Amino acid sequence: MTTTPQTGVRASAPGAGGSAHAPMTHPQIMRALSGLLLGLFCAILSSTVVTNALPRIIGDLGGGQSAYTWVVTASLLAVTASTPLWGKLADQFSKKVLVQSALVVYVIGSLVAGLAPNPATLITARVIQGLGGGGLSALAQVVLAAMISPRERGRYSGYLGAVFAVATVGGPLLGGVITDTSWLGWRWCLFVGIPFALVALVVLQRTLNLPVNRCEVKVDWAGAFFVTASVCTLLIWVTFADDKYAWLSWQTYTLVAAALVLALAFLWAETKAAEPIIPLRLFRNPTITLASVSSLFVGVALFAGTVFFSQYFQLARGDSPTKSGVMTIPFIAGLFVSSTVSGRIITRTGKWKGWLLTGGVLLTAGLALLGMLRHDTSYPYIACCMALMGLGVGMTLQNLVLCTQNQVSPADLGAASSTVTFFRSLGGAVGVSVLGSVLTTQIGHYAAETITQLTPQDQAAAAKASGGGLPDLASLPAPVRNWLEGAYGHAIGDIFLYVAPVALIAFLVTVFIKEVPLRASSGLDQAAAQVAQVVVEDAEAVAGVPVAAGAVDEAVRAAAIEVRGRIRVAGNAPVLRGGAVALTSEEGRELGRAEVGDDGSWRLDAPGSGRYVLVVSADGYGSRTSTIEVAETPVVHDVRLTEPAG
Repeated sequence: MTTTPQTGVRASAPGAGGSAHAPMTHPQIMRALSGLLLGLFCAILSSTVVTNALPRIIGDLGGGQSAYTWVVTASLLAVTASTPLWGKLADQFSKKVLVQSALVVYVIGSLVAGLAPNPATLITARVIQGLGGGGLSALAQVVLAAMISPRERGRYSGYLGAVFAVATVGGPLLGGVITDTSWLGWRWCLFVGIPFALVALVVLQRTLNLPVNRCEVKVDWAGAFFVTASVCTLLIWVTFADDKYAWLSWQTYTLVAAALVLALAFLWAETKAAEPIIPLRLFRNPTITLASVSSLFVGVALFAGTVFFSQYFQLARGDSPTKSGVMTIPFIAGLFVSSTVSGRIITRTGKWKGWLLTGGVLLTAGLALLGMLRHDTSYPYIACCMALMGLGVGMTLQNLVLCTQNQVSPADLGAASSTVTFFRSLGGAVGVSVLGSVLTTQIGHYAAETITQLTPQDQAAAAKASGGGLPDLASLPAPVRNWLEGAYGHAIGDIFLYVAPVALIAFLVTVFIKEVPLRASSGLDQAAAQVAQVVVEDAEAVAGVPVAAGAVDEAVRAAAIEVRGRIRVAGNAPVLRGGAVALTSEEGRELGRAEVGDDGSWRLDAPGSGRYVLVVSADGYGSRTSTIEVAETPVVHDVRLTEPAG
């Protein structure tokens, strides 16, 4: 048996008023958590603050529609590919150093982006920002789990949700205000996260000190490379098709073939990887397969709304970036209301599929109705459509992950959840690029169709305005402006109409997901039941006859391994009386709990051999945590408490 400090429970910094393993006080946790929350705020803000500023950014840099979509797609791809890699590295290296490294990468990307002289530099900088943002998003939960004990984690997890909400809702509004402020300008939308990141670096350096728990981890570098290369090749084809070459041309055949070869190489790499980014064995479960496919299509619909709404309000209606942010509030409000309300009702009833199907219907309806958009469509109609779309997204996103988690073993929770999230991000990246290319084609089509309505003099001005970059509507004559707004409004309406069938496919896929009521048992309850089932099946194989149902309880008792010991205190003090001992998994799920006897002794049963976490608490002595290895024989583990609480 080996005993090691447990990094998953609240360890304080040396020199912070206690030993290296003393429990952190609430003020200590909040100080360390403040740095972590600032880092997470930077990651989310980097994606949301530029949403309403992008039309002006691309216009000032001389870029066109393809540059617009690539600025969004590049960041999404970087986050998609890097998030699982950061998680793997956290199992091998210092979590504190990794968070700080992600912050440094984010700051470098933000500086380059803010100083970008052209769209190509901006796109490259957004890749760097995405790498840092992916790390901050992935490591936030990891560090939270390492800093706070499972029993108390729920108390602090709400802060992460609050930061997400503030950055998601406030980011577009903040970006619009910064862009419209004459003495700031759009470049400060890219600089605005840097002060937060620098403060987070200092705070984390002073307050976050976690032991390094090294374990054998094999990072799937090949899988990350091949999936990124495959998607990038596909996006390059879509971006330049119908512009640099025809849809049916040798360039198209070459790029599509290369994307397929790289995708096959990715699948081959996943079969060989010890710890793949996407474990292919998970797809034997039909729920995971269907949820992943649905999440892919929902990702297209989600990012279509967040990306093209700002273009519609600024280029089809002539609104300012600030007003554009205010106009999109119905979408964001619908998303948060539906996710919150449905989550609470699902928790109470355990039924989730009705919400998933309702969300699919609302999302499809909202997109279909938005397909009738024109530049002069009344705002109340648009607001209702956006609210429907937001309600649908809120009911769909979280429940696709929930139904997946409900059907896998505790050991596969992380892999299954990240797989569904991966496909959602992938769908967003591909969807934004494809729809951006289609939008360019449609704008050109409607502009050419209606340009004859202009006078010859206005037609000359219109030719200059549609020269490839995003137009500056304020500088155009009124007839030309109305002509261009009409083309943009009609084309963006078409985009939503084209996305509606994609949402419908997602809905049809969810119809075939089998509803299984949400489990009330913890992961360790399942583990014990699985051990019992194995014992029963072995007995049936030996006896050749079915085993009675009552034998399951006996099987659990037979598979259990005794863990016992005593609690003592340092020096010549007597054996400690009172207290409690809990046995949990390494993920923090409680298996059993026992009161300590008058002589300091305790006894628990582990469901089988493996590694477990032992949490010992006693009045006047706080708590102590250690990791124990349980083999096939009873384990004796004495605990000595040396640090009085206080």
